[in-house]
Amino acid sequence: MKSKFSLIQLNTGTNPEESCSVLKDQILQASDSGAEFISTPETTNIMELRNNELFKNITLEDDDEYLEQIKEVTKKRNIWLLLGSWVVLNQNGKVSNRSLLIDNTGVIRYRYNKIHLFDVDLPSGERYRESKTYESGKEAIVGATPFGNIGFSICYDLRFPYLYRDLAQSGADIIFVPSAFTFETGKVHWHNLLCARAIETGSYIVAPAQYGKHENGRETYGHSLVINPWGEIIAQKEEGVGFINFDINLDEVKQARIKIPSIHKDSKYSITSEES
Repeated sequence: MKSKFSLIQLNTGTNPEESCSVLKDQILQASDSGAEFISTPETTNIMELRNNELFKNITLEDDDEYLEQIKEVTKKRNIWLLLGSWVVLNQNGKVSNRSLLIDNTGVIRYRYNKIHLFDVDLPSGERYRESKTYESGKEAIVGATPFGNIGFSICYDLRFPYLYRDLAQSGADIIFVPSAFTFETGKVHWHNLLCARAIETGSYIVAPAQYGKHENGRETYGHSLVINPWGEIIAQKEEGVGFINFDINLDEVKQARIKIPSIHKDSKYSITSEES
C-alpha cells in the first residue's frame, strides 16, 4: 500500500506568529501537491534560548491561538499533520517539547513529550541544558492511523536505540524523528544514526529537520531524510525551507522484517497506543 506523504524543512525563529505564517504557507503548498500526511521538524513554533523570552511567547496547549489556526488548516484541507514538536507551557510552569498528531478533522489524536533531553557540551563551545527548562516525557507512543502505525520520537531520542526497537516491537511501521540537529553533530552523525535506526527496526524513518542559521544564534544541519526499511535514503532535502514528497509502501516493512528477523522482546520503555 502506497500513501502520499510530505515533510517540511524549516528555519524557525523566535516569533510564533511568523512561524505560524510560514508553516501555513508550506502546508498549503504541500497539500496542493497531493500530500495526505505532512510532517514538520522539532520546535516548529519557536526556537528561543532565552527563557524570559520563551515564556513570553508560549502558552498552555489549550490556549494556543496559532495551534488552533493549524488545526483549522488540517480540517479544511482534509490532511493529517504531525507537528514534529510544538513548544507548550505546562500547568506546573515547566515546558514540554511535544509532538502533536492532528487528524483530518482538526482533532489531536496523539501527543508525545520528548523523553531524552539534550544536556551536552559540544567541542565547538556550544552548551545546551534542555532539562533546566523542559520536562521530560515518561511514555513512548505508537499511534494507529490510516497510513500505518506511527512511532514517535524527537531529535536527541535518536541516540537511544532501545526506544526505536520497542516502538517497532509495538507495531510501528513508520517512525518519525523530527529534529533540530546541531550543525556540528549533524555533519558526522545524522545520516548514520537515522540509517541505523531504519535497519535495526525494519521501519521507515522520516526525519523532518530544522535548517540553517536561526535568530537564536543556533545553526542546524537540515538534510531532512526519508529512509526505507532496508536502510536506503529515498528522499532528502539538504538545504533551505520547503517540502519534499515521498511515498511509503508498508509491504516493504513486512519484507524487511522477514529477511532480517532481528526484533525480539527485550522491552525497556513503557509503550502506549491510546489516543490522547
